[in-house]
Amino acid sequence: MGKKAAKKKCDSATVKLVPDASADELARLAWAIAHPARVQIVRLLIGREACMCGEIVSCLPLAQSTVSQHLKILKESGLVQGEVDGPKVCYCINANRLAKLKQLVDGL
Repeated sequence: MGKKAAKKKCDSATVKLVPDASADELARLAWAIAHPARVQIVRLLIGREACMCGEIVSCLPLAQSTVSQHLKILKESGLVQGEVDGPKVCYCINANRLAKLKQLVDGL
């Protein structure tokens, strides 16, 4: 039998957290991608300059209304932008917000 790994003890030292505005921003952005469908939408849009809602719907096994709700959440977070093009909406990734999300995650 192999050697047992030494158990790591929990550190019980008192820690004082300082208020951090970036924690709120990270939480909002993380919540925006906290659903597999939204992750898929973000991945799809990263690979394209722009995409119509109907094209996004055709890539997912979800109803148009469900995709629209996910897009709404992504737009509210700023990760996705939407531009009205006649009766359709053209969506694209907001590269600056995506970079901010990556920066905040890297800072964990």
